[in-house]
Amino acid sequence: MAKRLDYASSGVDRVGREKAKATLSFLRNTYSLSHYGTIIETPFNVLYPIGFGTDLYQAKTSDGVGTKVLLAELAGKHDTIGIDAVAMVANDCIRCGAMPLALTDIIDVKKSTPELLGEIQKGLCAGAAEAGCPLVGGETADLPEIMAVPYHINADCVGLVARDEIIDGSKIKHGDKIIGIRSSGLHSNGISLARKALFKKWGGKYEGSELVQSTGRSILLEALEPTRIYVKQFQRLRRSVDVLGAVHITGDAYLKFKKLTSHGMRFWNFKPQEIFALIQEAGKIETEEMFKTFNMGWGFAVFVREADVDQALQALGEDAEVIGEVVREQGTGIHYARKRFLLH
Repeated sequence: MAKRLDYASSGVDRVGREKAKATLSFLRNTYSLSHYGTIIETPFNVLYPIGFGTDLYQAKTSDGVGTKVLLAELAGKHDTIGIDAVAMVANDCIRCGAMPLALTDIIDVKKSTPELLGEIQKGLCAGAAEAGCPLVGGETADLPEIMAVPYHINADCVGLVARDEIIDGSKIKHGDKIIGIRSSGLHSNGISLARKALFKKWGGKYEGSELVQSTGRSILLEALEPTRIYVKQFQRLRRSVDVLGAVHITGDAYLKFKKLTSHGMRFWNFKPQEIFALIQEAGKIETEEMFKTFNMGWGFAVFVREADVDQALQALGEDAEVIGEVVREQGTGIHYARKRFLLH
């Protein structure tokens, strides 16, 4: 029997990573340096006041696309990876209620060429347009002695939110509903595990040119499909109902929800794209591990009161559905493919 894959065996130890992140708590010692008042921590963002007699706060998010650049290199297609970079930080920014104001990027490259940078910039500009947010600066650095990959891309997003519009999950209670917004596929997380399950280049099952039956596209292009940007949908929702909490379903997937609230949750509505079944079958991955690693068809989730569900769904559009609810029982429970389990 072939070896079962999980995130740790693909090179990402989530337990060790959390322990390492815990050592960064000393950064809070710098909060006293805030020029205009007390910094506010929400479950996923840190907000700092901008002063000038206002109650406005800025949120700043930073992220990258990780090893998805290796998929772009394998496909010889670099014109969408910039969309992923923008999506990661713009979607992270809106979780606290902030409106994205500006983007910057950093591209570290083994050898810069006009062709490569031009293709990357196409994606960055497309992502900025979808987020409704200008790219106001950046840095490109040639680092041939450091780079083990052709390039790496990071982005930053600055957003603005009024004090009384901050979303922090504190109003979530038993009976509230969780609405999911459809993902475009893998997005930009779990790629290390997906690569090693799917592609022969990294020990997986497929060359990459094989077709995905449901879409008629190659497995490689399905895996490379850019991350959806939810800014405009989320802003429509904010104008319609009171959003109690929001989760960008990225690294650690459904494990992330416990960071938003201590309440128990149960999820039962999943319609993952075919790419997830291919990953699970090729890597012989346990179902629980899939939900700890991948978005499984939903890229962003919001918490609303039961009375607001219909209005929220109308605001979000047809790619949004109720996927779960807040319950009295503890833990994050998943009901999928006739299996029920709690994530740990």
